[in-house]
Amino acid sequence: MTMEAFTMTMPLTMTTLGMLGPVKLTTDNIDNFIKARSPGNYALGYIEGKAFIVKYIGRSDLDLNEELKSCIGHYPHFKWSYASSAKAAFDKECQNYHDFGGSEDLDNNNHPASPDGEYMICEICGL
Repeated sequence: MTMEAFTMTMPLTMTTLGMLGPVKLTTDNIDNFIKARSPGNYALGYIEGKAFIVKYIGRSDLDLNEELKSCIGHYPHFKWSYASSAKAAFDKECQNYHDFGGSEDLDNNNHPASPDGEYMICEICGL
C-alpha cells in the first residue's frame, strides 16, 4: 500500500479518553480505585471484545467517587481520571463529549453544563 493510499484509508489519530480503566462499575471498585475526594471525569459504557464502548461522558466538580456511585446500575463499566479543578474537569468533559460524537452518538442528552455558579464556555463549540 502506498503512503497516499494509507493516509486515505487509515485515520492518523485515534480518539482516546485519557482515562484509567475500564473496570466494573461497583461500589467496591469505585472505593478501591477512586480514593481521593477530587474533581474528575468519567466515561460509562461496556466492554465488547477488547474494546471499551463509550456510551456516556460525565464529570464531578467536587467528588468523583460519590458521583460514580450515583451511576451504578446504569452501565456495567467505567473509566476515570482525576482533574485539578472543576474548570479542568469541564474542559475535559467537553473534549470527550465532542470526540465521542456528542448527543448524536452518546446517551448524553445535552452538552456539558458549566459547574454550578460558574459561566464557562466550551473551547470546542463555544456553548
